[in-house]
Amino acid sequence: MSETNPAAAEVAAPHRYTAAVAAEIEARWQDFWDADGTYAAPNPKGDLAGDPELVAKPKKYIMDMFPYPSGAGLHVGHPLGYIATDVSARFQRMTGHNVLHTLGFDAFGLPAEQHAVQTGEHPRITTEAAINNMKSQLRRLGLGHDKRRSFATIDPEYYKWTQWIFIQIFNSWYDNEANQARPISELVARFESGERAVPGGRSWDALSAAERADVLSEYRLAYASDAPVNWCPGLGTVLANEEVTADGRSERGNFPVFKAKLRQWNMRITAYADRLLDDLNELDWPEAIKLQQRNWIGRSEGARVDFPIDGEAITVFTTRQDTLFGATYMVLAPEHPLVEKFTPAAWPEGTHDAWTGGHATPGEAVAAYRAQAASKSDVERQAEAKDKTGVFTGAFATNPVNGEQIPVFIADYVLMGYGTGAIMAVPAHDTRDFAFARAFELPMRCVVEPSDDRGTDASTWDDAFVSYDAKIVNSHGEDVSLDGLGVTDAKARITEWLQRKGIGEGTVNFRLRDWLFSRQRYWGEPFPIVYDEDGIAHSLPESMLPLELPEVEDYSPRTFDPDDADTSPETPLSRNQDWVDVVLDLGDGRGPRPYRRETNTMPNWAGSCWYELRYLDPHNSEKLVDPEIEQYWMGPRAGQPHGGVDLYVGGAEHAVLHLLYARFWSKVLFDLGHISSPEPFHKLYNQGMIQAFVYRDSRGFPVPATEIEERDGAFFHNGEQVKRELGKMGKSLKNAVTPEAICEEYGADTLRLYEMAMGPLDVSRPWDTRAVVGQYRLLQRLWRNVVDEATGEVTVVDTEPDEATLRALHKAIDGVRQDLEGLRFNTAIAKVTELNNHLTKAGAAVSRPVAESLVLLIAPLAPHIAEELWRKLGHTDSVVHQDFPVADPRYVVDETVTCVVQVKGKVKARLEVSPAISDDELEKVALADEKVVAALDGADIRKVIVRAPKLVNIVPA
Repeated sequence: MSETNPAAAEVAAPHRYTAAVAAEIEARWQDFWDADGTYAAPNPKGDLAGDPELVAKPKKYIMDMFPYPSGAGLHVGHPLGYIATDVSARFQRMTGHNVLHTLGFDAFGLPAEQHAVQTGEHPRITTEAAINNMKSQLRRLGLGHDKRRSFATIDPEYYKWTQWIFIQIFNSWYDNEANQARPISELVARFESGERAVPGGRSWDALSAAERADVLSEYRLAYASDAPVNWCPGLGTVLANEEVTADGRSERGNFPVFKAKLRQWNMRITAYADRLLDDLNELDWPEAIKLQQRNWIGRSEGARVDFPIDGEAITVFTTRQDTLFGATYMVLAPEHPLVEKFTPAAWPEGTHDAWTGGHATPGEAVAAYRAQAASKSDVERQAEAKDKTGVFTGAFATNPVNGEQIPVFIADYVLMGYGTGAIMAVPAHDTRDFAFARAFELPMRCVVEPSDDRGTDASTWDDAFVSYDAKIVNSHGEDVSLDGLGVTDAKARITEWLQRKGIGEGTVNFRLRDWLFSRQRYWGEPFPIVYDEDGIAHSLPESMLPLELPEVEDYSPRTFDPDDADTSPETPLSRNQDWVDVVLDLGDGRGPRPYRRETNTMPNWAGSCWYELRYLDPHNSEKLVDPEIEQYWMGPRAGQPHGGVDLYVGGAEHAVLHLLYARFWSKVLFDLGHISSPEPFHKLYNQGMIQAFVYRDSRGFPVPATEIEERDGAFFHNGEQVKRELGKMGKSLKNAVTPEAICEEYGADTLRLYEMAMGPLDVSRPWDTRAVVGQYRLLQRLWRNVVDEATGEVTVVDTEPDEATLRALHKAIDGVRQDLEGLRFNTAIAKVTELNNHLTKAGAAVSRPVAESLVLLIAPLAPHIAEELWRKLGHTDSVVHQDFPVADPRYVVDETVTCVVQVKGKVKARLEVSPAISDDELEKVALADEKVVAALDGADIRKVIVRAPKLVNIVPA
């Protein structure tokens, strides 16, 4: 029958598998799964406790990265990872596991707030509408989620616990001796008892409440401080470093971003830098992601060195303390707090004109340069620009190893966020320092002997000499000399000398900075923090959680001229005085008192830092998660020493932000005894991206891909030739294809198969709607192998299959099982297709055991048609929890393999032999072959090389 004439085919075959049949089957089984609770994963206890026999099975916890419910809905690129985890979860259920697989929504975010600003409609309304739309789209794909466990981060019963976790972090400090977080109350007890000295030397009792709060703020894992931030006037909010693009603009909105000093909440993630690095070794993550995290954390060993100045000191961190004798000037970050303190009123006598920037006083020069630097991003400041900029502060510091007075500059290539915000400049041996010294006519001193013929007069060099494998020269003082030492020995000697003198010490530094945790927005989790009359921050008691967002008339933070850096935030919450100013009894024995609420909100990352835990125990109103339930699903076990989710699938774009933040929260909760798993995700898998062709007109604007006409390899839109390029899929590029469109034309199972068959899961691949039909035809052929298209009757027979079919079947079972285990879905589909084609070509009715095995093989990939065929084959229970077929090893191996026999290196015979044949047996068979006998022609044999079962090489004498 013709596959090109659907109408005729339907008349000839009324029970054929068509899009309409697929739609009816899929809707019916989706309803059944919901009503039956097919995908409910039982907990060992609690309100989600279930079948103890199922709980006794090995568990698998499979997760997708939290989706954000966009109002635009899904295109076919979005479900790639969701389908993959669904296939994996279904396979794991069929191989005897209790599988937890569900999906929630990361629903706080700027898009909904921007919509609220524009329309006045509450962001919850648009967000919930987007969630409902996304749920409907995902349901149509037949995803096997445990819907009892789903939630959104905007649910007050969810963000109650986000606020609770913040309070735990706020009320904790990092005990370096114990190498873990501890309750802040323990630190207070140590200060009170005198076991630990109070910074500044005073007794704890002698400090005022505000002074005690200031001391504790230096230890708390969540703290507020005045710090340099990325201020975006165009958005009216501050941004984390990761939310600023390389050209110094906001990731959202593309507004200019400036450096400003504001009071903000921070998370002391730096306390965990070593553990965040070390524990990566035990995680089953892609090496590329581990490398990105290691680079972001940026551990480096070196020394802290104090350079005296006006009775105080500028502290630097350097990894090349062996070059201290070569330091001829210093550079501070423009934001360094000591800049103003050490900037004199007038230029010192003899100041070089190149150092002043053309300004009359050091104060003017510093102020002008600071304003210039504030307009650049950290990336721009660190770029290897040809022209180095900076200005002399008018101050001199003392090089501690030789007593030389060296000038102190500020320059934007030094960042306050790295090290101490100050560097010692050794221009002869650092490329950036060399360029700066050339620009400002500063001296250079060679202290590392060059390995080329440039000599040791650095003033004659064209560039710096940088080496970690050379001898130190010109480096001796009154009581220390490094001359003649290698770099490693020189570092050790100078570090010991610095420590003995009390002017430095060996130390470790990290690139990682504390996490900026404040946003000047409405649509986010309110901080559970209030301030008393003295400005001291207090956390709310758990009984007052959740602290919900109040109603406001204006959802927007105050925004400013995008180019006006001299502005500061005004948040939507701060305009609701009835909510901000409250009288509360915090249960601390002081009774009701007036307080002022925190008017910033948490960043949209907050809710996704811990959601893997709430999936475990989503309705627990008494605890974050029951310890026994957390231990069951996520606790450490063989091969997973840090516990965590068994499989976590999502995009590689979250390599740093989300994954690093979630790891930090897990470690704090682990240290405080709330969970047993110090890592949230044991195995991470990054799926590729589904791309699509973008068509652009002569202006470079995208035109609708559905309106493109192809002629002779060229592409036209309304008669005009357009350019085609491969890129992302999306509404803005006018190339989005919705899942609904494919489901309408082919069915959800076809869409699932096509997305899994396009290529390896971790590789990006182009979408081609024309190719979808290939998987549609696979399902039609599968249907025909079980169901008569004319009558609708099942056609399988209760006879044993022939040996060729058994071999095809068991090879498919073996291959598909291995492929599904390894997330190689494209090759699994190829093996199912091969088996199905074998049955089709045989032309006879399919044996029932073979048909049932085929249905079970495809069930994880195409669950709706599998359920329908399983029911038609006479079964009354769902295919979802059936055992996945197991291959019989007798039929997996080839019946025979071809063995090549060579004489004098030339092939003389090909033998069909058993795969299990021994070397001795194979040698006898080869030597007896008549073609081999003829080739030898009676010659003696010097050597026979046998590589059973595929090669025999005979070497005549």
